[in-house]
Amino acid sequence: MSLEKKDEYDHKGWMKEKDLSPVETAFLTTLIWLDKRLRIVDYLELMENLYYKVNLQMPKSHTEQYNLDNKFWYWYPLYTLGLFSTLAYVVAAISGALLGFYYSPSAAAGTEAAGTVAYESIAFIMRDLQFGYMLRSIHRWSAQVMVAAVFLHMLRVYFTGAYKEPRELNWLIGIVLISLTMVFGYTGYLLPWDQLAFWAGQIGVEMSLSIPLAGEWVAQLLFGGFSLSQATLQRMYIIHVFLLPFVVTTLIAIHIGIVWVQGIAEPH
Repeated sequence: MSLEKKDEYDHKGWMKEKDLSPVETAFLTTLIWLDKRLRIVDYLELMENLYYKVNLQMPKSHTEQYNLDNKFWYWYPLYTLGLFSTLAYVVAAISGALLGFYYSPSAAAGTEAAGTVAYESIAFIMRDLQFGYMLRSIHRWSAQVMVAAVFLHMLRVYFTGAYKEPRELNWLIGIVLISLTMVFGYTGYLLPWDQLAFWAGQIGVEMSLSIPLAGEWVAQLLFGGFSLSQATLQRMYIIHVFLLPFVVTTLIAIHIGIVWVQGIAEPH
């Protein structure tokens, strides 16, 4: 008597009955092998059932409820702002990662009298690196486009009432995302460590110190003290490159996932 568990579905027999190409056979064999060990199909069925159960609780969109078809086509550009800001974020992330290969977050004096090592690395990217000027321009403009798109996206959501029940949670996530977008822009603005960055950083220190009770603690945490130094630049670099991308990417994924589950609230 064989102790091998009986294949309830007889996958091999089913595959023999089909006229499958070698690629299809290899794909199905791999999928069956993984499913027997990881129960992939079971989890997919659970997710499918959960999706339909959740959608049964969600109200129909205005297009479905009133059978509007495509009557509101002139609104559609306003409903692409979220996607537009996401694409700008992806472009900024990719271009920023490439710039990171040549940027040095050091406030020490450079070899030239012009400024610091950080500033000289930016100057090298802009003047000497092949396509460096274009790469930094893409990063800068995509960041600016992202800020504008996120702001307009929030306005559209507010004025069309898409923040109301049952979409309150996604509205709150959107508020957090636009706040982190501002932090993204500010920390990136300080990285060149030029005159603009220095005085913008000084304004940030003064704003932190103006916070009641916790002002000095916030200035120490974010700027490394009450005046700008290497610790300030190091903190801005860590926040901009290592902390914010992971947090923002996670929140964007959750944000888009909720939109996928709930659907888009079209204008009435």
